[in-house]
Amino acid sequence: MPRTKELNIQLEDRPGTLGKICQSLADRGVNILAFQATTMGGKGQVRLVVDNPATAKTTIEAQGMKCTEAEIAQVSLPNRPGEVARAASQLANANINIEYGYTGVDKTGNATFFFGVTDVSRAVEILDRTASGAARG
Repeated sequence: MPRTKELNIQLEDRPGTLGKICQSLADRGVNILAFQATTMGGKGQVRLVVDNPATAKTTIEAQGMKCTEAEIAQVSLPNRPGEVARAASQLANANINIEYGYTGVDKTGNATFFFGVTDVSRAVEILDRTASGAARG
């Protein structure tokens, strides 16, 4: 399974901020594949997986917002009970901690899970085996 880049954006927690970011990305032809947002104390953090990280980062920074990149693990799993449990258990068995996760779509439109983990390289190998086993089973 692939590694992918995630963009982390720090922003003010106020109406319209997220819409402005998303519209600016759309105006540049950037497609959002996955999205997670949290707020605390008047500040927000948005995590995005996009089809063109370089253009997205430039676009976001041009609006005066801090934007950093992180590498995360990505896996597509069948839509049936127990698949996320199996993937999470496989990572736990390898002593890899899932720090956060969210869902979206891959570039072909399939449902995909994105995991921020302590060891991306090992997680990608494990999730690849997990996904291959799920496809057979």
